[in-house]
Amino acid sequence: MPILTIRHITSYHYRRPVAFGEHRMMLRPRDDDDQKVLESALDISPPPSEISWTKDVFGNHVGTARFSGSARELSFASTIYVEHAVAGLDAADIEAHAQTYPFVYPENDGLDLARYVAAPPPHPELKRWTAGFLDEDGSADTYALFVGMTQTIRRTFKHRARHQKGVQDPLRTLALGTGSCRDLAVLMIASLRSLGIAARFVSGYLKVGDPDDERITGGNTHAWVQAYIPGAGWVDFDPSTGRVGNEDLVRVAVVDQPCEAIPLSGTWIGKATDHLAMKVAVKVIGV
Repeated sequence: MPILTIRHITSYHYRRPVAFGEHRMMLRPRDDDDQKVLESALDISPPPSEISWTKDVFGNHVGTARFSGSARELSFASTIYVEHAVAGLDAADIEAHAQTYPFVYPENDGLDLARYVAAPPPHPELKRWTAGFLDEDGSADTYALFVGMTQTIRRTFKHRARHQKGVQDPLRTLALGTGSCRDLAVLMIASLRSLGIAARFVSGYLKVGDPDDERITGGNTHAWVQAYIPGAGWVDFDPSTGRVGNEDLVRVAVVDQPCEAIPLSGTWIGKATDHLAMKVAVKVIGV
């Protein structure tokens, strides 16, 4: 399998030395059937007084760093080597009973998928937009439904970086016709869940650009969607790029709500005016 090298550096800068509270890290990719971490290194400066790792209820790696003392800068430099096999979606992989929507999940899958199906009653505008992917009788070819929704969002919505915290409400994304990768992912998840289809939020890395061109970062943090399809299992769909499958995508976290997949979060103690900047640099290179 091909090997990807991921370099992710986050640094916080302050006007004067400040103290640091706990920092929660979701930087290590998952070990799934199609990707496996071969080696990882994490350099934190100043060094934490304590660091611990665990897995959350979704099986994601979560680190917690605790600090003593103070500093004017705090940096996290993560280097990961991941074995990565490309996996897509073939219509033939879908079980016969699910090749046409609507389909029903097997009873023994119901409890495991419940949290990924649950959704509030869809707003009329979201319902109307979603209905555009169905035939007049409410049915659809399952493969065409997923591919069509992924590529329609890519084609008709403007993808833009948005540095504010949180995600846009799907209705706002529909109204604006634009959003960040996480906003477009949340729109697709809301639409799929309104159809009774299990969908979850994915946070990770996207390999982009030319690794030989130093002017291009070669990658960035990214968000997309996984949907559960009988026979095919969890399949990646990236509405920001139109990708179907995991090509150039490395999963770090899969969750039912985006707020559970923040790559790095923490606290510091000082005056509000002490904070100067946060800088993030990511590079993903294929070997």
